[in-house]
Amino acid sequence: MKLSWTLLLSFFLATQAIAKEVSIIGVGDIMLGSNFPSASYLPPNNGKELMQSVYPILQDADVTFGNLEGSILDSGATIKNCKSSNACYAFRMPEKIANNLVDAGFDVMSIANNHIRDFGNTGLKNTQKVLNELGLHYAGLTSKPSTIFTKDGITYGFAAFAPNVGTQNINDIPMAKKIISNLAKKTDIIIVSFHGGAEGSKYQHVTRKTEKYYGENRGNVYQFAHAVIDAGADVVFGHGPHVTRAVEVYKNRFIAYSLGNFCTYGRFNLRGVNGVAPIIKVNMTETGEFINAKVTPIKQIGRGVVKIDKTKRAIQLLRQLTKADFPKSTVTIDSNGLLTAQ
Repeated sequence: MKLSWTLLLSFFLATQAIAKEVSIIGVGDIMLGSNFPSASYLPPNNGKELMQSVYPILQDADVTFGNLEGSILDSGATIKNCKSSNACYAFRMPEKIANNLVDAGFDVMSIANNHIRDFGNTGLKNTQKVLNELGLHYAGLTSKPSTIFTKDGITYGFAAFAPNVGTQNINDIPMAKKIISNLAKKTDIIIVSFHGGAEGSKYQHVTRKTEKYYGENRGNVYQFAHAVIDAGADVVFGHGPHVTRAVEVYKNRFIAYSLGNFCTYGRFNLRGVNGVAPIIKVNMTETGEFINAKVTPIKQIGRGVVKIDKTKRAIQLLRQLTKADFPKSTVTIDSNGLLTAQ
């Protein structure tokens, strides 16, 4: 039996009405090895094996995001003030190592953090040059708080914030809202990144208060995340505490309050909860509404090689922390990492 043109047209219109799904992956801190203070802090083979085991996961999204914790520079430049070179945590990643970001599947990076100026303006400018040459989008400076890019027909806005010199200030919430509101006029989906909150295993919880660490105001990450979503953000990825923190779905938008240490070779503390983290793939409509998310638990072995964690520690942490910090939340995370919200 032949279908009428009316039925065919109705079927066509119905299929066109189905909203396209968009997937965005977020991971935490990335530092692929430093040639300062010694080349002994560099991984073998230019770091090609550091993330290789999770390449298929990182590449399975429309957009993949990470926080670049340090400068990209082969040599030289004035180092930040340190009491001694042996106790100085300054990260200088050689340019060849940065190629691994592209191979892994990253599209966009935050450079708003406390290590982006480890080697001053020279390191900062070279980092920007290399990211541009690699085709990686980035933002987070007062001179470049946001960026816009298009991929597969979707226009994305990205903005990044931190409490550090030269970065777009996480504590200036009115300005953050203005930046996001301006992006909302020009883009389909807005990704926001923040580097905030106190550091270490003692600071795994979202306090909903201003957090200070070593005398520095690290922001009220709860207030910040809600404010940028109110202004138009669709997904918020936090990092900075070097540990996993809770997740939340607010106004049908996804927030990860800290994605922990993802790939941090050589100079980071990877003991206990510092060495496990989630890769979170957020599925949403093309207008930003949360559908669900998938958590892949990873751990860093040795000096910082990323492997899937068969014990699923990061999933367990997310379940525990989300229940503790957001007891009224409708978010559920099953044992395999499927994250949903009612």
